[in-house]
Amino acid sequence: MNTSNHQNPFQTSGGVGQAPSSRQWDYRDINAPALAPGKAANAFMTRIFTVMSLGLAITGLMAWLFATKYLGNYEQAAAFYTSPMKWVVMLAPFAFVLVLTFGIQRLSYPVATGIFIAFASVMGISLSSIFFVYEMSTIFQVFLMTSGTFAAMALIGATTNIDLTKMGSILMFALIGLIITSVVNYFFHSPFLHYLIGGAGVVIFAGLTAYDTQRFLRMGYQVEAGSDGANKLALMGALSLYLDFINLFLFLLRLFGGGNRN
Repeated sequence: MNTSNHQNPFQTSGGVGQAPSSRQWDYRDINAPALAPGKAANAFMTRIFTVMSLGLAITGLMAWLFATKYLGNYEQAAAFYTSPMKWVVMLAPFAFVLVLTFGIQRLSYPVATGIFIAFASVMGISLSSIFFVYEMSTIFQVFLMTSGTFAAMALIGATTNIDLTKMGSILMFALIGLIITSVVNYFFHSPFLHYLIGGAGVVIFAGLTAYDTQRFLRMGYQVEAGSDGANKLALMGALSLYLDFINLFLFLLRLFGGGNRN
């Protein structure tokens, strides 16, 4: 998740519910999105977007506080992001994601929620470098652009009658290719690949936003509202959409970060 070219020292590379018709929906059922979601599904998706929004707010606040209160100026930030601490800050969020992804069934919901909040906080610290790379006006404009794109793609995912399962599989393979290309460009510093990666990243994560929204909406027909399983699944949905938003923001910043201070 890189925000600028690689020469910049601040680069940051139980129960099963029922649908209104009393039929138990398989979340892969292509016809499921065509039906008006029941109250349980609506509550499930509301929880997902609420937790996701809370995570984004924590990330934004932590990024700003760390940049302005802890680092303070460009020289201190340069020293921090060229020290070994750079790798701790960059890799720590992945550790939290792995714990949540592979340990969610063994964790209680309050503990899992605490880990998500800690993850969002550490992610904010890892993204604090953007305040030294881009102008504040650029960050704000790209955030608005990201919010609009994310909302539009989430709406498409929630309302379309087209099954996006196959598209999701294709996008995941494309994401693997994008990661490989990013690693290659880390050594070659190609401006063409830099912008190609940015454009591809926007397309991939915009598509994943629609796919993840549809995927969790369909799951919402199956969960028992208020159950521990439903709460944990909503937390994982929030995590997925949070990552879609963050990555969409970073790739748009790569493309439209015309306010780069350096």
